[in-house]
Amino acid sequence: MLGVRPQVKLVAALAAGGCVLAAGLVTLSSSAAAAPRHDPAVAAARWQAGELDNGAIPGFAPGMYDWGLTIDTLIALKATGTDEASADKVVDTLKAHVRDYNSFDAWGEPGQRVAGATAKLLYAAVVAGEDPAEFGAYDLRQETLDLIAGPSAGLEEGRVKDKVVGGRDDSNTFGQSLAVLGLARSGDVPQSAVDFLIDQQCAAGGFRLFPFDLDSGDTTVTGDCDAQGATVVLDPDSTAMAVQALLAAAEDGAVGAAEAAGKGGDWLAKTQQADGSLTGSGPTSDANANSTGLGGQALAATGHQAEADKAADWVEARQISASNGGAAAAESGAIAYNDAALADAKAAGIGEFRDQWRRATPQAVLALAQVPLGRIGLTEPGPGPDPTDDPTGTPSGDPSDTPTGDPSGDPSGTPSDDPGDTPTGDPTADPSGTPSDDPTDHPSDDPGATASPDGTGSPTPTAAANPNTATPQGGSGGVLAATGTSALALAGVAAGLAAAGYAAVRTARRRGERARA
Repeated sequence: MLGVRPQVKLVAALAAGGCVLAAGLVTLSSSAAAAPRHDPAVAAARWQAGELDNGAIPGFAPGMYDWGLTIDTLIALKATGTDEASADKVVDTLKAHVRDYNSFDAWGEPGQRVAGATAKLLYAAVVAGEDPAEFGAYDLRQETLDLIAGPSAGLEEGRVKDKVVGGRDDSNTFGQSLAVLGLARSGDVPQSAVDFLIDQQCAAGGFRLFPFDLDSGDTTVTGDCDAQGATVVLDPDSTAMAVQALLAAAEDGAVGAAEAAGKGGDWLAKTQQADGSLTGSGPTSDANANSTGLGGQALAATGHQAEADKAADWVEARQISASNGGAAAAESGAIAYNDAALADAKAAGIGEFRDQWRRATPQAVLALAQVPLGRIGLTEPGPGPDPTDDPTGTPSGDPSDTPTGDPSGDPSGTPSDDPGDTPTGDPTADPSGTPSDDPTDHPSDDPGATASPDGTGSPTPTAAANPNTATPQGGSGGVLAATGTSALALAGVAAGLAAAGYAAVRTARRRGERARA
């Protein structure tokens, strides 16, 4: 889940739906929450649950776990009402690994916090129906509030910022959106945090990923989106996340949120491709399941039901079933990142690209389930089909367009948080144990950082890489977030989904280079 101008779109990952907003600008009708593709959505969520290893999704590197992608999996399960036992196991595992995801504690650098990862954990707690003030041993609501810049921060007031020592702040729209979502659903959301999110929207309606000009190498906040000028890049993934966060904020009474959400939904509708797909930006600018999943969810949430249904059609046509899967028939329910990945799987199976499918599937589910991020965990999706059935049946169509992208490329160039790291060892082990030799974040600038649609990367120790050497990881990058040209220079990797970019911070600190993607 979860996607960007820098090559590090961490997307992480996420959804919303079903309420009437102030000013009557955006109506989340009951039809938006009716999940018109419920059976395929359940099939996809069930496949994703099957990828869990003791409550966590394995990372790109062997022996590691991707926490951002694990949260994306939890979101998919909750959005579809699938496999409560697996969802409960994920929650228990996350409680034991909070600091492995949102801090540098495993590196012996306590007291630092990754904004996107902290916000994604807060959202996960809310979606799971847990008390965010007591998530394991942590008060995630307070930790998120503590990262909001105050009035003395000038143009940064309201920004949910990384708390890092000697490194750059790569907090972005994915993390800001997750923070607004989590805070709005767990109590009041500060108006300043909502205002900063709205500032990331340009007059056209789309949102940028970072509050600064990525290509300039200067991370100074430029002011609002329009103030950046001609260099601004509007990102569909970030827009889908921001729209859903603003819907939740509007429901909480935030000023200006409903209007901005409606404008963002209109921009997504205009941006959607004729075949129903949506694209990301930068390295994910071709049609892909992550962007279409998030975008379709946001379109449904903002009342663009016809467009949301077209996005769902596109996603369903790229889902494996027992009847259409060819060599990958045993992977029934999994959703391909793009046409090339689907064709490859039918011919030779998922094989070495399994990580890519794990990243594409949970975000693609969001277009099928059509439950907004602001309503997941509140809206009852209804019971799923019998697990012995093949709920996907025959897909709504076999993609005939030219395959886009390399199936071995970063599949989640969308917001999977993607924030996702992968700790070594048993996911149920005590995170305070002795960290392994070095940190890595999944596919993103830092070889160990996991990209996801929520744009939040987080560190995790691993013996696989030298912390002073960035080893590019091609293949299945990710995200929710999450989410680069500059990123390529930094780590030699284009990461994916949404961009929170702890990897960029870590790499910048270790190698003294500027990040971004």
